[in-house]
Amino acid sequence: MNIHEYQAKGLLKKYGVAVPRGGVAYTPQEAETVARELGGPVWVVKSQIHAGGRGAGRFKDNPEGKGGVRVVKSIEEVGKNAGEMLGHVLVTKQTGAEGREVKRIYVEEGADIKRELYLGLLIDRATGRVTIMASTEGGMEIEEVAHNTPEKIIKVAVDPATGVQGFHTRKIAFALGLEGKQVGAAAKFITAAYQAFIDLDCAIVEINPLIVTGAGDILALDAKMSFDDNALFRHKDVEELRDEAEEDPAEIEAAKHSLNYVKLDGNIGCMVNGAGLAMATMDIIKLYGGEPANFLDVGGGATKERVTAAFKLILSDPNVEGILVNIFGGIMRCDVIAEGVVAAAREVHLHVPLVVRLEGTNVELGKKILSESGLPILSADNLADAADKVVKAVKEAA
Repeated sequence: MNIHEYQAKGLLKKYGVAVPRGGVAYTPQEAETVARELGGPVWVVKSQIHAGGRGAGRFKDNPEGKGGVRVVKSIEEVGKNAGEMLGHVLVTKQTGAEGREVKRIYVEEGADIKRELYLGLLIDRATGRVTIMASTEGGMEIEEVAHNTPEKIIKVAVDPATGVQGFHTRKIAFALGLEGKQVGAAAKFITAAYQAFIDLDCAIVEINPLIVTGAGDILALDAKMSFDDNALFRHKDVEELRDEAEEDPAEIEAAKHSLNYVKLDGNIGCMVNGAGLAMATMDIIKLYGGEPANFLDVGGGATKERVTAAFKLILSDPNVEGILVNIFGGIMRCDVIAEGVVAAAREVHLHVPLVVRLEGTNVELGKKILSESGLPILSADNLADAADKVVKAVKEAA
């Protein structure tokens, strides 16, 4: 689960991470009020959407105009720029061409920026530890830095038994070229960010840029936090920060039925049980010249109702021109899958080719249910056969 910048800064501040003062606003008038309370002479007006690259982004109705982060020098400019953002669609590298509507903005006090750095925390799957990443190349996307100048990224893995220690923070501070009181400030900053990461079950904490001011202070000028969905039951206060308007409606609907669903750009819908098999299914669709429209794992113990919901979810995507159901019945029984597929196909009046490959528990009963359904369902003997049939069927239908 992702949250907005102002929410991330609010959480990090509670742990002692230094952030500039600011306030959220939903109208130009509220933005001016926040600016007056902060005091001048400089303010930053920031669009709040779940996407990076806001400053370099452009609004759909004014593609040649200013981006989604603007520095202004009067109360009137705060209100004017807020009005130009609120209710308008911001397009960035991360939103895609459709962009995101800006429904709230964050007004923040200006900062005297001397240096821009990068700091991020995430779980490194290779080491199984929380890893702190830092770079002198603040303000840039870390992927670009990794590709162009990987030597400028410092990585420090933290042993969970000890937590972050002084030698960790000093190594990072010295690598970033900090000196004097900045080293102590960095140690406090990094330790606080690490504690927030651990306590809140984060997946990512990213400060980009982390700035050094003219006075030598260290501040989080921007902040991104993402959380492990599986741990949200322990953090009701964090879960309440969820902004469903920023999420894919299909993924929200999937969560209601305990389905693991991610929308993709292709035209062949996939319904599979098990994440590994789902990945293999998408791979083999690509191998046979098709493009998967989604990742959808119905899980090992899905009911007929959940399968029906999954099928309807796939067909809610207008780009879907064919469906591949690939089930290996272990805990999941093939007859349950078959009943769900037949029920859903009848309910939504199936209008695209459907290929089903079943193996495992009650497979013969499942195949019998499908064959006796009277629906135009193509049966496949194995995964390769299934991929071949669905790709060909979609091309023929086109």
